[in-house]
Amino acid sequence: MHLGSRAVAVRRLCPQLEVLRQRFVECAGNQLESGHCSGTMADVAKKIREHVGVEGGYHAIPKSRDGLLKFQPKRNELPNRSMKDSHTTANVLLESDALMRERFVYGLGLLRMGRIMEELDLLAVWICHRHIFPPLLPKGVPLPYTFVTLLVDHAHFLVEKFKPDVDVSLSGHVSWTGNSSMEITAYVRQSGLVLAKAIFMIAARNATNSRPAPVNPLVPADELEDCIYKEALERHKRRTEKLARLESKRQPTMEEEQIMYEVFTRTKGIEGPSDTATLPADCRWMSEWQRSTLLHPFPQNRNEANTIFGGFIIRGAIETSYITACLYCGDYSVIRFISDITFTHQIPVHSYMKLRAYVVYTHDNYIQLMTVVIAINGNNFTEFHCNTLHLTYICKHKVPEILPRSYHEALWYLSGRRHFQRFLTSINRDMEGSGSSSAGDD
Repeated sequence: MHLGSRAVAVRRLCPQLEVLRQRFVECAGNQLESGHCSGTMADVAKKIREHVGVEGGYHAIPKSRDGLLKFQPKRNELPNRSMKDSHTTANVLLESDALMRERFVYGLGLLRMGRIMEELDLLAVWICHRHIFPPLLPKGVPLPYTFVTLLVDHAHFLVEKFKPDVDVSLSGHVSWTGNSSMEITAYVRQSGLVLAKAIFMIAARNATNSRPAPVNPLVPADELEDCIYKEALERHKRRTEKLARLESKRQPTMEEEQIMYEVFTRTKGIEGPSDTATLPADCRWMSEWQRSTLLHPFPQNRNEANTIFGGFIIRGAIETSYITACLYCGDYSVIRFISDITFTHQIPVHSYMKLRAYVVYTHDNYIQLMTVVIAINGNNFTEFHCNTLHLTYICKHKVPEILPRSYHEALWYLSGRRHFQRFLTSINRDMEGSGSSSAGDD
């Protein structure tokens, strides 16, 4: 009732996603290009290790980087950088490499979005390496920095079916900088067509990952970069406002209170006993639609800071939510949107991970999920919250409505509704003026 008009507009757009060469619109349709290519994603991983001086292979006690602390530059020693300084592309060779293709596809032949996000996170870290330029660093000395993913602002997927046998091109650049943090805008392309976009926030830390480290200021070099920078400033402003009012403590609005009351009267009634509840037709209880899994990360899943790589965590959460969405709708589902992935704790390499996906909101053929990542310490087996992901999936047919059974679940229901509204707003903004995309950077 409250989202009907927007949902109709989204449904009308869906057929266009199959027949038009859609693209994200940024600054009158222009996207940044530099012509720089970093090779394959395997090359990127190798370059990162070489750049920070990390030895290959796993060592239970990593080589100390304390000696690099004396090379940490001061902020006033770092020159300005432009977006083109950090811009690069890297390729995932699905067409010519059968073994690589095997790693990136589901049994149905669909491309694994969890794998794509994992690779994008790695590329975002490499883009930070390209942005940082300490001119006083002696030649041959490794970069005295560590880069940690703070959050993923959002990731948007435009095309329902990625082609499993066509090379994927990943590209991106720094789009905003703070004192010790950087926003990275990253894209996924196939055959020149933009299929996905993600916004990462990366923190710069010193060589031992014990303190923040300064980053080169970003100064736009031309009108296009200035336009992109202004968009990034708006995102930064919205993120700052969100921090001031945590979603978990956000009080329902009057409209949301009315929605909660309507759900209550549908399931309990205003005259029936307070301890009974009736499930309306074609509905399901939220409490009965959660699925969980346990993962054991291994050293191959670590980053240069010897903690579990953020991209691996995102991949595990996406794949758990994908399974949950498919079970809920009784068919395969397709991810459309991810929002507000915030990493609250780093996970030591000897830990375990518990992932739990909840269906928290539904509308027509859309499923909104909340996936919670819990880390389990491998020494004392204590648990601590790592992050929460909010994901939007689409099915081929209308799905049963999910309903809360308690006040706590009602708050999750409202949170899911807010994230679904953000998805609709993003669709309206990103699809405006869509047309054919160029070949891009390849």
